[in-house]
Amino acid sequence: MKLVIGGYAQGKLDYVKENYDMQDSVILDGKIEMTHVSCKKMIVNHLHSWVRSSLEQGKCPEEEIEEFLGQNPDCILISDEVGNGIVPMEPFEREYRERLGRILIRLAKRAESVERVICGIGQRIK
Repeated sequence: MKLVIGGYAQGKLDYVKENYDMQDSVILDGKIEMTHVSCKKMIVNHLHSWVRSSLEQGKCPEEEIEEFLGQNPDCILISDEVGNGIVPMEPFEREYRERLGRILIRLAKRAESVERVICGIGQRIK
């Protein structure tokens, strides 16, 4: 598994497609499908949106991601960084930010590589 992170609208998906020969890959946008057929070329774009949705539904995103990675160990996960800036006032927003940050830490430890994309330029950090 590879992890690509960066700010909003920084060209993460285009970067992955261009640098990992993923032009013909399956792209899951803001969702993780457990029933999807496993394939070597799979991208999960907007992982942060999926985590938010999972929390809003009262689910445990950590468990669901583990199950997904068990079925798709060679996927590329793309997520926005949401932990910078002002701490949100709303309790749910703080929980979402905290949980996503901890999920990304766990994924980064497990990942084969981690890259941060800024202005469409990738920087390998692991």
